[in-house]
Amino acid sequence: MAEITKSSGSKDIQALILLTSTDSPGLARGLFEALAPFAIRIEDVEQIVIHGRLILSVLIGLNPAHALAIEDDLQAHAVKLGVDIAIAFTDPPDHSEVDVAELLHIHLLADPLTPSMLFGITQVIEVLGANIESITCEFSAVPTLHLIISGAVLDAARSAISAFARAQSLELLVTTSEFLHARKMFVLDVDSTLIDQEVIELLARRAGVEEEVKQITESAMRGELDFAQSLLARVSLLKGLPESVIADVQMEITLTTGAEEMIESLQKLGHVVGIVTGGFVEVLGPTIAHLGIMHVRANSLNIEDGYLTGLVNGPIIDRAKKAEALVEFASKESISINHTIAIGDGANDLDMVIKANLGIAFCAKPALIAQADTIIVRRDLSRVLDLLGIPRIQ
Repeated sequence: MAEITKSSGSKDIQALILLTSTDSPGLARGLFEALAPFAIRIEDVEQIVIHGRLILSVLIGLNPAHALAIEDDLQAHAVKLGVDIAIAFTDPPDHSEVDVAELLHIHLLADPLTPSMLFGITQVIEVLGANIESITCEFSAVPTLHLIISGAVLDAARSAISAFARAQSLELLVTTSEFLHARKMFVLDVDSTLIDQEVIELLARRAGVEEEVKQITESAMRGELDFAQSLLARVSLLKGLPESVIADVQMEITLTTGAEEMIESLQKLGHVVGIVTGGFVEVLGPTIAHLGIMHVRANSLNIEDGYLTGLVNGPIIDRAKKAEALVEFASKESISINHTIAIGDGANDLDMVIKANLGIAFCAKPALIAQADTIIVRRDLSRVLDLLGIPRIQ
C-alpha cells in the first residue's frame, strides 16, 4: 500500500499512475474506467508504444482521503486487465521559486539515430543546467528526435547545442514553441541553394570563360573576395555574349531536390517565401514564376542591341542587400523579424543568415556554417520542413 505524505492534511496531493503492458485494444479505456467514479483532476497524460510494449502515464490531482480507495480500485483493474499498474502519491511541487524560462524544443534529423548523438546532446543540456521534460521520436519521411527542455535561455542553449551539432555535422534545431507555430518568412539564396547550378557559370560556358569565372566564384563564396567586385569581374567576361543564350541557360536550370515540395508546402500553410540572389533576374524569371514566388531581389544584366555589355544594371545584390531584403520582405508581409528564416550556402549569405531569427546553412561553405544556427548536410530542401516539424503537403 502506498505511503501518503502525512503533512498533506486535507490539502490536495498528486499521484503519478504508470500502466505498462503488451499493447492491445482497451487498455486506456480500462484505466480511465477505474478513475471515472472519483472526483479527481487529470493534470498530465502520455502514452507511448515501443516495439509492441505500451507505457501509459497519468498525473492526477486528488483529495488525500480518496487515495487508498483509488489505489485499491487500480490494483483490481490491473488484475482484470492483466497489466501492471503502479501509483505514487506526492505533495504538489512548490513553484514559488521555479525558473520561469520558457520551454525549448530540440529537433534532430538522424538516420540512423545513435547513442553517441543522444549522449552528446544530453551532455550539453546538463552543462547548461537545463532539464529534459520529454523525449519522443517520430519515424515519418525522416526519423526525427524531439526533446523539450526547461531551465535554459534560447540564445545560450542554441549557441551551445548548435556548436555541438556543427562539430558532428548533425541537422539539429533549437527553438521555442512560439516560433514553431508562428507564420514565418522564409528567404532563400538561389545559386547552389534553390537550384543546383551557379547561373553565371552556365552563361560563362557559352562565352568560353567557364573556368575563369568558376575560380572567381569559388573565391567569393569562400569570402576571400568582395562579392560586388567579384561579380563585376565575372560579368565583364561575358561581354559580347548574345542575349539568345539566356533561353538556353534557362533550360539547363534544375531545382534542388525537395525545393518545390518545400515551397509548395510552406505556401499552402500560409507561410511566405522570398528569394534573394547575386544571380540574374533575366535568367531566373521562369523559375520564379513556376514556384509562385512574389518577393524577389536579384541582379540585372545590362543588354544592348541583343548582346550582353559586360555590365550590371542598378545596385549589386551583395550580402548587405540580402539582409536588407529579408527585413523588407518580412515587413511587407507584417511578419516579425523574430519569425524569419534565411537559407543559403555561401559567404554572400552571411548577413541575412545572421539577421534572421533562424539562419540555416544548406550544404554550405565553412564560413557560413560557422555562423549559422543550424545546418542541412543532405542536399534536400524538404528536410527544412522536417527540421521545423512542418508537414509535407502534396
